[in-house]
Amino acid sequence: MQAMLLLQLQVPGSTDLSKAMSQDGASQFQEVIRQELELSVKKELEKILTTAPSHEFEHTKKDLDGFRKLFHRFLQEKGPSVDWGKIQRPPEDSIQPYEKVKARGLPDNISSVLNKLVVVKLNGGLGTSMGCKGPKSLIGVRNENTFLDLTVQQIEHLNKTYDTDVPLVLMNSFNTDEDTKKILQKYNHCRVKIYTFNQSRYPRINKESLLPVAKDVSYSGENTEAWYPPGHGDIYASFYNSGLLDTFIGEGKEYIFVSNIDNLGATVDLYILNHLMNPPNGKPCEFVMEVTNKTRADVKGGTLTQYEGKLRLVEIAQVPKAHVDEFKSVSKFKIFNTNNLWISLAAVKRLQEQNAIDMEIIVNPKTLDGGLNVIQLETAVGAAIKSFENSLGINVPRSRFLPVKTTSDLLLVMSNLYSLNAGSLTMSEKREFPTVPLVKLGSSFTKVQDYLRRFESIPDMLELDHLTVSGDVTFGKNVSLKGTVIIIANHGDRIDIPPGAVLENKIVSGNLRILDH
Repeated sequence: MQAMLLLQLQVPGSTDLSKAMSQDGASQFQEVIRQELELSVKKELEKILTTAPSHEFEHTKKDLDGFRKLFHRFLQEKGPSVDWGKIQRPPEDSIQPYEKVKARGLPDNISSVLNKLVVVKLNGGLGTSMGCKGPKSLIGVRNENTFLDLTVQQIEHLNKTYDTDVPLVLMNSFNTDEDTKKILQKYNHCRVKIYTFNQSRYPRINKESLLPVAKDVSYSGENTEAWYPPGHGDIYASFYNSGLLDTFIGEGKEYIFVSNIDNLGATVDLYILNHLMNPPNGKPCEFVMEVTNKTRADVKGGTLTQYEGKLRLVEIAQVPKAHVDEFKSVSKFKIFNTNNLWISLAAVKRLQEQNAIDMEIIVNPKTLDGGLNVIQLETAVGAAIKSFENSLGINVPRSRFLPVKTTSDLLLVMSNLYSLNAGSLTMSEKREFPTVPLVKLGSSFTKVQDYLRRFESIPDMLELDHLTVSGDVTFGKNVSLKGTVIIIANHGDRIDIPPGAVLENKIVSGNLRILDH
């Protein structure tokens, strides 16, 4: 605040020269403030490091060094991180249609191609937004299978079918690591080697002072909220620091396929893998981002653009306010990032060792339980696309983007819209059109246990276009929903949809109780 007041002081009778001098002085003053702040943060981090137990010292030091680098960049950056005038549509050949990639077919030696692949799932998130404790990947999504079960089944199926050795790597956070490791024992007899590594643990900083909230390295008691995992952009440094990157390169692995563990559409695609291993122009591609066409539901998704001669991912948080509506436009920016990424291991090693992976900083404001306002500095894995050579977007079918973020998404994947085979969900052949219905369940369904209690069985949704449910609503067994169905129980009312009911293009409101007698 004091700095701002000093910067606003005017020099009486200032000429152009004195203006220039005062501006120069202001920027010098800002630089002094920045340096002092960096020094204060450095001292705080050194204090925190002294509290680390000896067996955690090196690991904690790497985390805090990584945070210092990120904080330094945060202080250097001013304003929105993109110049809107420089954003262009990507050139035609930089985003390939999936059909073109698929048309190349598959090689005879699928096994040798698969043996160069490592599957990495981003497993740092908790299930709190769906009312669940522990890692989100352990929520049951289909026939009592969890996200993690389905992932293991998919890779085991690949390994058995093609007699290969594709490993699964989980990037955990300090929030999910312990619970995930406990559950991994159940896969000991599966034909999948499973590895884990932890993303970094960074200190949240006070929004006013910009100093770390944490006083020591513990993350229990009053320190629980003092730490955070810094977004999935941290994968490059953490994977490198874990030693796994070098291990896999030593084993002859060439690419990682990275995706969110809650995206049930993100299965290993042999056509994309073949495209990487046998590039049509002979030039190896270091980074492929799967994108898909935007619908009205995806207007906030990050999009691929051409920026200063390179492919660049632009997220809504980077867009100047005046251009947000333009960014959301489905006609101008037709595609968005699915976060299914194929990345060269050798390129990650090279760029990491050159400190050349450039990702925009996402400033994420939070309010802690005690009311303290903090910020956490994050990065996104896809933002690094501009640092890699010969990067490519592939416009994939919507079926490769099937995220489960809410119970509305959960209802879709649990329903007869999808069939399950070897851990993979595919749209039922009985559905006449390939689009997914729009489902909006109200706040009574937010938590998984409440949602499950309200459905005696999952309705038949093969012919559903749109479902909106609000208020205290329950569904009996064998209900069928078709067309557009809207069910609204007003405050104090309750609606029980009776067993066997067929609702087609119906609005149900008011009060409907089914009483046992």
